[in-house]
Amino acid sequence: MDPQTQFHVLAVDDSIIDRKLIEKLLKTSSFHVTAVDSPNKALELLGLSGNENANENELGMKVNMIITDYSMPGMTGYDLLKKIKESEKLKDIPVVIMSSENIPSRISRCLEDGAEDFFLKPVQLSDVDKLKPYLLRSKFRNFCKFQQRLLSWYPDAGNSCQNCV
Repeated sequence: MDPQTQFHVLAVDDSIIDRKLIEKLLKTSSFHVTAVDSPNKALELLGLSGNENANENELGMKVNMIITDYSMPGMTGYDLLKKIKESEKLKDIPVVIMSSENIPSRISRCLEDGAEDFFLKPVQLSDVDKLKPYLLRSKFRNFCKFQQRLLSWYPDAGNSCQNCV
């Protein structure tokens, strides 16, 4: 079984054409995909509401990565990125932004504020191939956090994950 088959990607785009394209590219690369048409729907699926009274205690869908369009009505992909990175529960999920507009200041702002990458549309299969290292790095971080939690419960087990990311 290919390693990425275990990875679940949440794709967010208000354009049905772009959403279907990214969904097809991700599925072609053996990713499990959930696609939604708005950042608010994405936040609901993740267990956060789209308002200031977001309850992070709600159980949400588990995803390994979020790939989102930048320009959408109501909330931009950048706004979604900020909400994800501000959430204690979700901040470690890699987020990739995509846009048909090549605006360097927009790209820089997204990358500086926590996006793993910024893809120009139309997204290509070669772009999807770039996702694998982000997913593996995220999975490793989660494993190390889990191991550190176990070590806190069983301190005599040693410090084998002392230097984990």
